[in-house]
Amino acid sequence: MPNMGLWFEESQEERAVLGPFREFLKAEVAPGAAERDRTGAFPFELVRKLAQFGVFGATVPEAYGGAGLTSRLFARMVEEIAYYDGALALTVASHNSLATGHILLAGNERQKETFLPKLASGEALGAWGLTEPGSGSDAAALKTRAEPVSGGYVLNGTKQFITQGSVAGVYVIVARTDPAPSPERKHLGISAFAFFRPETGLRIGRKEEKLGLNASDTAQLVLEDLFVAEDSLLGERGKGFYDVLKVLDGGRIGIAAMAVGLGRAALDYALRYAKQREAFGRPIAEYQGVSFKLAEAATELEAARLLYLKAAELKDGGRPYTLEAAQAKLFASEVAVKACDEAIQILGGYGYIKDYPVERYWRDARLTRIGEGTSEILKLVIARRLLESV
Repeated sequence: MPNMGLWFEESQEERAVLGPFREFLKAEVAPGAAERDRTGAFPFELVRKLAQFGVFGATVPEAYGGAGLTSRLFARMVEEIAYYDGALALTVASHNSLATGHILLAGNERQKETFLPKLASGEALGAWGLTEPGSGSDAAALKTRAEPVSGGYVLNGTKQFITQGSVAGVYVIVARTDPAPSPERKHLGISAFAFFRPETGLRIGRKEEKLGLNASDTAQLVLEDLFVAEDSLLGERGKGFYDVLKVLDGGRIGIAAMAVGLGRAALDYALRYAKQREAFGRPIAEYQGVSFKLAEAATELEAARLLYLKAAELKDGGRPYTLEAAQAKLFASEVAVKACDEAIQILGGYGYIKDYPVERYWRDARLTRIGEGTSEILKLVIARRLLESV
């Protein structure tokens, strides 16, 4: 972004990764972004090309076929992808942070050796099934059941709004294996399972028609007597919800980075437009009503970047980062949507039509206030952490 310098000096590794990566994004991702948004077609070929940069196993250790990058560098990559294509950024962020992230967090050695190489290479995309038609923010209220049977479990239920739902090769599904001891402790008795796409028992429901991020696959999953082997269980039976919360912490860093990338794209376009568009004999950028919008957006997006980088660095250092990830995601999503909205305002009528990209940036950014925890839920998370610290 013009005039938005980084607060830190990029390492030699970061420069080596991000330099060629940006060139690829400009050449291969940017040209078709608007058309992919229009058609909603999942970009299988582009995903294959993107895999060559190791982004689908960005934080997976090299021992499992990954790139072994830091969370900070991965978040920077997500931001750069989002600058050109929000839908592709969501594909990369969700694949890494959710399904792959859950296996990295809770998987045993056999599970890591089984799933991570295929996920890291991009041979198989990952889908993470938590949300259900009747449980979104209240995730522990999920109804999907995993009944213990000889040799494994039988899963029944429906998962809603699942990213990569219809195109994934590896699924991580969260389900109830044991009764909750009480309504207040309904988070207990929940477990997670990892498995390759099965031939039977998993039916792809409707593919959602969304406001934005149209080239990101979002589908309903219907589990109908789906048998999974006993060794599909991720982590400790009945205590999977604790891992879910940790997975969401990591996911919020990626969504914050995605939001910043989309906000940057909108701001850049509005900057160029404001310098060229004239009204009453001079460029509209010279009017405070426009220039102040640009100044606020640039300042807020830079602050949002610093917040997600702080959370990422805490994660890389093995330190707690729940509060920081929630703050980063809350702030980044809110200011990104604002920046995109102001870009539409600066373009006026042109901002409202699809010939110009700022309306797409707004539609794509709007999801960031919902996914991986709504802004309202994140305020609860932040408030609870603050109160616990007193």
